[in-house]
Amino acid sequence: MASKPKLRGILAIDEGTTGTRAAIVTEAGDIPFLSYRQLETFNPNPGIVEQSFEQLWNATLEVLREAYERAGELGITPVAVAIATQRATASLWDTATGRPFGKGMVWQDTRHSERLGQLSGLWDTKLREKTGRPAGVRSPYLWAAERLATEPEIAAAYDRGTLMFGTVDTWLAWNLSGGRSHITSPTNVAACGGYDLDSGSYLLEWITELGLPQELLASICDDGGHDLGVLDLSILGVELPIRALIGDQHGAILGLGCFEPQQSTCIHGTGSFVDQILSGRMVLGTDLPDAVTGTIAWHRGQTVHAVENFTSATGSALGWLCRQLKMFSDPAEVSEFASRQTLWSETVPRFIPALTGIRLPVIDTRVRASITGMSLATTREQIAVGMLEGIAQCVAQSVDANATAAGARPHQIFVGGGLSQSDPLLQMQADLTGVPMLRYPNTDKATVRGASYLAGVNLFWDSLDEAALTMGRPEVFEPKLSDSLAADYTSSWRDAVLTEKRALDEARPSKFQQSAPA
Repeated sequence: MASKPKLRGILAIDEGTTGTRAAIVTEAGDIPFLSYRQLETFNPNPGIVEQSFEQLWNATLEVLREAYERAGELGITPVAVAIATQRATASLWDTATGRPFGKGMVWQDTRHSERLGQLSGLWDTKLREKTGRPAGVRSPYLWAAERLATEPEIAAAYDRGTLMFGTVDTWLAWNLSGGRSHITSPTNVAACGGYDLDSGSYLLEWITELGLPQELLASICDDGGHDLGVLDLSILGVELPIRALIGDQHGAILGLGCFEPQQSTCIHGTGSFVDQILSGRMVLGTDLPDAVTGTIAWHRGQTVHAVENFTSATGSALGWLCRQLKMFSDPAEVSEFASRQTLWSETVPRFIPALTGIRLPVIDTRVRASITGMSLATTREQIAVGMLEGIAQCVAQSVDANATAAGARPHQIFVGGGLSQSDPLLQMQADLTGVPMLRYPNTDKATVRGASYLAGVNLFWDSLDEAALTMGRPEVFEPKLSDSLAADYTSSWRDAVLTEKRALDEARPSKFQQSAPA
């Protein structure tokens, strides 16, 4: 009797800001196992957000080994590794010791906003044309250059030729390959503001302006679809090809089957990112909000272009509500309470999730989160609805801004990430945008699934379209509010944000109020 053939699979890593995961994704598209470790960020001063790259690596190694061991128990043969990571979070490390120099800079960091603001007047027009984004309020390249210029230990490593710089994808690929690969993906370079959308290479004149030596830059590879490196034997005891290296938001785009122009994704993680696929390369006008950026959805042989913007603190805002204020046990309980309450009511408090400032209608790092409109009669259910509405309002702003940039409104939005499990949130997003929200099974695992799709092309599937057939059928949240009522709710909420900003402008003009993408 012939033995049953073993099922094959991909070991997929999803290294985010607040946690790292490793999953088994089979050739049938199933995800039978996922391991998770929580990560810490550090905020020693306003504007500074840091992370330990040693903790990040140790946690990633643990979950990867757990996934590999579990694959063996389930009779699944891993044939490749896929890596998706948070973007524009960077570190400097010594190749001689393998250890980072202190903590890395997280993508939410704004410590260099003043310096970048000084450069924006001379550079923003060219940067928007070439990279799709202005100078911004944070740059991993400037962060690394300033540390190289001011920290003798780092300067000494540079003089010895043992200094290495990279974003999280570079750090993981370097460690997983046993120090043999110093690579990065186009989606990660684009998020750092250093990717020339026309040439597919670094915009070296900008990086030089920021002071970072070119020899520290990692080699840009495709996001995936072929072998990018090889897993060192010391990691799992077996050599496996690394076949995908992609930014987490872009992995989720693929994992939600968002391949066509006028399709859009909304990925809820630490922040909420909204991307809309474009029909081709386009230069964004200077009349658009600075938060709206041109980017790439993915690059595999050829580039698929997109437009993107985001809200920095949405999932982390609910985490703050639960951990610091202890009003709910976890974000799932926020949704549970919200489901008991009428969604659209004048008694619902207004929440602005600006824990790290606002990005629309203009970037201003001074504006902070607020909950207003409460009374002695306010209930936990109403607060829960208000929290979720604040996130939905941010998503609606992002959808509107992207549509203006693209010249067309999306006809459907694919949702992913942890908060996509919230029915009240998705219904409010549909109501405010007037666009149906599509939630596929395992949508909270879209990033690992998409990275695996990319890795599995030419292994399991002939194309991304064939891979996406494994997703199943989506649940659809149709808009229920009239256009006029939706406009009333969005206008009222956005007016409240602008009122807060005007009050700050009158009190103390901001040196931080200037352009900044993610």
